Amino acid sequence: MDLRPAATALLEGEARALLTRLNRVTPFALHETMVPAASPSAAAQSAIERFLMEGRARLRGRVGAYLEWLDGPGGERDPEWQQHQFSLLRWEFNSVLTHFDLFQEAVTQRSERDVGVQLAGLDVAAVDALTTPGTPLADPPPIVCYLARGPGGAIRRVHTRIPGGGRSPVSLIRIPRERMVGYGIGASLVHEVGHQAVAQLGLLGSLRPVLYDIERHARTAAERTAFRYWGLTLSEVLADLFAVGKLGIGGTLGLMAVVSLPRRLVLAPALDDPHPFPYIRVRLSCALGDALYPHPQWGELSALWATLYPPHRAPRELRRLTGILEGSMPRFVRLLAGHRPPSLSGARLADLMPRSSHTPALLLSRYRRWVRRPALLRTAPPTLVFAVLGQARAASLITPEEESRLLGELIAHWALSSTLDALAFRGAGLHRYAAPPRGATSHDGAADKRQPIAAHPAERSALDSR
Repeated sequence: MDLRPAATALLEGEARALLTRLNRVTPFALHETMVPAASPSAAAQSAIERFLMEGRARLRGRVGAYLEWLDGPGGERDPEWQQHQFSLLRWEFNSVLTHFDLFQEAVTQRSERDVGVQLAGLDVAAVDALTTPGTPLADPPPIVCYLARGPGGAIRRVHTRIPGGGRSPVSLIRIPRERMVGYGIGASLVHEVGHQAVAQLGLLGSLRPVLYDIERHARTAAERTAFRYWGLTLSEVLADLFAVGKLGIGGTLGLMAVVSLPRRLVLAPALDDPHPFPYIRVRLSCALGDALYPHPQWGELSALWATLYPPHRAPRELRRLTGILEGSMPRFVRLLAGHRPPSLSGARLADLMPRSSHTPALLLSRYRRWVRRPALLRTAPPTLVFAVLGQARAASLITPEEESRLLGELIAHWALSSTLDALAFRGAGLHRYAAPPRGATSHDGAADKRQPIAAHPAERSALDSR
């Protein structure tokens, strides 16, 4: 019995059903109900929408070609081959939905009362933290922040691979809800931004060979152990360096808040964890801070951390590892601060940081001036605000309640100011980091005798206008 006609009819119906489901996925701009101040930047919205629309258009074209094939030579092929071709379409269809879901959580949160505006303000702060004139960081990619449960922050960097295939058109930063308090906000945000900076500057590629060379030529087993460990955790160490370099002691205090866990977790390294274990991570942050902004506060904070988590309570092997790592810290810190990656054209890594304006004394002086003239707060860059308030908190000049209130107001102010600026300069064009067109063409459905299943009219117009 010839089952080819039945198989062809079945698969044709399934393919048209895919198109129907695909066309129910509309651009975020047509169904999200966020207020203007909560919106991601125009560059981020454009990059995300075009990335998703191009994926849907590409799939639409493939389904249309498959239906044409079934109506022609494919109808004569073996049902197993027809099914194989359809399964590939189904796989790509699931990838398109995966891409939509990846960004939906971040975009949908912008419709939540208060939360959306706070996230938009964090977008502005993230761009400010990353932007460094005269370096490859002078023109940052679009950044979109969102909240998530759990203690861990994360970043999906621009142009990195994403589930379902393709590369992310924006940097997507996940901030744990628990960290939306005081200096924890800035520390978490700037740490994740640091990962984007590390990638754009190529720091892992320039530093890992140096660490490997030290390990290979180490004169002692302790030195070899230390620099092997620093090499394994280098990515997170550099992000911590970026946070403390941009925020001063607020970066370290925020880190302490994140890793204040039960003692067995703070004093126990995990073999598969790219982060230094919490005890040594905070001690290293203090050492980095002291190298960039010398002041007795770093030694005092480091000693306080050792009092909160006495290292002598750890098992003997861990005490030995802790001693080895602490003994290697001065050399490691000098190596990081003095590193001259090719991307900085001879400048040191320490030169990326605002060292002349972010000393503890200057930050406190600026805070006292802001107390006298509160309006100055609203004109200061977000990263400077985080640094000043963190230093004031460390000096007990501001209460946690007042710090949280001020930050809440300022983050909303950054979102509103950015929105008004964007409206004033509407039509400036797409950000250069937006994912490039992939050459996909838009198809309106199957080329058969029946009425084609069209894309959403607004989506079709957007693609046609490129």
